[in-house]
Amino acid sequence: MSIPAAYLGVVLIWSTTPLAIQWSTQGTDFAFAVFLRMLIGCLLAATLVAAWRIGLPLHSRARRAYLVGGLSLFVAMSLTYWGARHIHSGLVSLIFGLAPLLTGLFARYWLPGQPLHRHELLGAGLGVGGLALIFAAGRQIGDELFIHGLLALLAATAIYSAGLVGLKRIGDDSPPLATTLGTLAVALPLFGLLWLHESGGDWALPPARSLAAIVYLGVFGSVLGFALYYYVIKHLAAARVALITLITPVLALLLGHWLNGEEIGLRIAAGTALVLGGLLLHQWPQLQRSLRPAAAR
Repeated sequence: MSIPAAYLGVVLIWSTTPLAIQWSTQGTDFAFAVFLRMLIGCLLAATLVAAWRIGLPLHSRARRAYLVGGLSLFVAMSLTYWGARHIHSGLVSLIFGLAPLLTGLFARYWLPGQPLHRHELLGAGLGVGGLALIFAAGRQIGDELFIHGLLALLAATAIYSAGLVGLKRIGDDSPPLATTLGTLAVALPLFGLLWLHESGGDWALPPARSLAAIVYLGVFGSVLGFALYYYVIKHLAAARVALITLITPVLALLLGHWLNGEEIGLRIAAGTALVLGGLLLHQWPQLQRSLRPAAAR
């Protein structure tokens, strides 16, 4: 696969995932929707691992990576699916776009030799200011539980970022698809227990659009998107990969507006601009180093 095609695939998958999450919970229980998504993803990952004879490493570091990844995936996705019902889909992508800021903060304390620079602190400050403006938009961004939804998404992003730093600290070098399968295998029983807790295991076939969204998320959001992302970071500089977090929130907001009738008011636009500005400032030195050789050519 060409690198540009893989890069575009990651952008499209990450941009459409928030809207697909919201659609997947319409007409069915959110816990059943996320359990079915993870079941599809786990079965697909197992099929690919077996077909490509990748194998599933079970050494100590791999097992710790599966455990950390699975637990963080379970908590983050549970909060995301609950919170996404109460806020606009585009804001889900915007809040998860804060992951690089939070990852940098966690890495400062958990990884050796990871100093926190001034531009990173300023970027985090802009991000907080942007979130404050979005909070001030009130009912314009969701239903009567929009604050709870935003807080759930912020907690999900923090847990997701902490999980990434935890995996970095473990330093497992297993194949990405094997890590995906191990992570899903740990998380899947927990999602099953959540479904049993929320609805007692009752289920009905979701409406056509919800079912299509669940299948899309299981195939692309949980497996292929992950594989493409690791393919991209293997072949491109980290700064260019980081640009994905600047592109996807804008596309997600536009898709929510065009396909879901979500309003983009002045406060949301201003808050989005501040968050993206904070992300840009946070990544600016890396972007300069990455783009300088291209400019020289």
